[in-house]
Amino acid sequence: VQLVESGGGLVQAGGSLRLSCKAPRLILSTYSPLTMAWYRQTPGNQRELVAEISSSRTTDYNDSVKGRFTISRDNSRKTTYLQMNNLKPEDTAVYYCKASDINSAYWGQGTQVTVSS
Repeated sequence: VQLVESGGGLVQAGGSLRLSCKAPRLILSTYSPLTMAWYRQTPGNQRELVAEISSSRTTDYNDSVKGRFTISRDNSRKTTYLQMNNLKPEDTAVYYCKASDINSAYWGQGTQVTVSS
């Protein structure tokens, strides 16, 4: 499963970014049942869950981003989004998209998000 992330960049504190994760080679019937998630990682630290959305659109968020980030999915476009508002310097990280089902997990290549103070 190929996952292609985009939307990262440099933004000032208080700004917004929207990350996208597309699965261009999947067909809809394969994409729709997947649980999609965004993780992030900083140097020397483990990858941590930022937000997750199930096939039934149930969502879960890391406490540090609740009220600021929103995860959503558009199955017709085979794309998952992460809307990030009121960004803080501590949100600086490489953000990774993950697709999973009961048997497997797949990762994107990551996109850098840098928030300046």
